[in-house]
Amino acid sequence: MKRLEEIYQFNLELFEQCNIKYKQWQHEPILDFETDERVSKQLGLTGTMSKSLFLKLKGGGFALFLTEKDKRLDKHAIKAVLGKRVSICSPEEMTAEIGCVPGAVCPLGLPEHIQIVVDQTMIEKEEILYTPGYPEKTFAFSGSDLPKLLERVENTIHLI
Repeated sequence: MKRLEEIYQFNLELFEQCNIKYKQWQHEPILDFETDERVSKQLGLTGTMSKSLFLKLKGGGFALFLTEKDKRLDKHAIKAVLGKRVSICSPEEMTAEIGCVPGAVCPLGLPEHIQIVVDQTMIEKEEILYTPGYPEKTFAFSGSDLPKLLERVENTIHLI
């Protein structure tokens, strides 16, 4: 839980440092798509729900792919920017590496050795929804603010 609190606080500080307006909701833990759909309806969330896939690189290393919830992983596009084949990391290895639980992976506040691959269509979204580590919290912000947030993280960022 200590790591989740660090991720959550990092996200709050990042919004403040970048002077970005955001919204925050508290709700039942979202750990699967069914709960995500139900909570979104209950709260009237209308933004684009993001998906953060934690990936393992062939030969070692990790990356995170940030895209919208319904998009599929294009392993060829990811390999083109990272130079290595990828596979989806096991839940146990992911939790050990970043502290997040499956279904609540936060794209910001990751250890700096983890590369972040961003679907650049996310920048065009009116509102992006994501989980800041805790599965019972959701943040929302304008997609146009995503580049400002990414500039402030220490991770290597790739746009596809």
